[in-house]
Amino acid sequence: MNSNILEKIDMRIQLYIDEDAMAKVLINGLRARGIDVVTVFEEEMTGCTDDEQLEFASSQKRTLYTFNVGDFCRIHKEYLTLGKSHAGIVVVNRKRYSVGDQIKRLSELIHTKSAEEMSNNLIFL
Repeated sequence: MNSNILEKIDMRIQLYIDEDAMAKVLINGLRARGIDVVTVFEEEMTGCTDDEQLEFASSQKRTLYTFNVGDFCRIHKEYLTLGKSHAGIVVVNRKRYSVGDQIKRLSELIHTKSAEEMSNNLIFL
């Protein structure tokens, strides 16, 4: 395989879906589009705090996807204030988009931004 292709694959955003957002149809839809996604349940992280979820996602170089807008906006601000790093956060209001729209928008994000560009950023879907 061409090394440029490998570099692009390594730079793709990988998602970590938290408890609020982990609908089976969403996960299956993302995976069907070739998106690397794991869930809180698969990683045996259910019941952990939001801070622990973000720390885990970052340790795995995964961007966290959540419906928990308020808490993760606050945590993101705390990280910036303390000079801590994370692998990115994508937030969306639960009722704003259908599952199909979430899949489409996440897919567009993953195909237009690199993992490096997501680092220490919070994006509203």
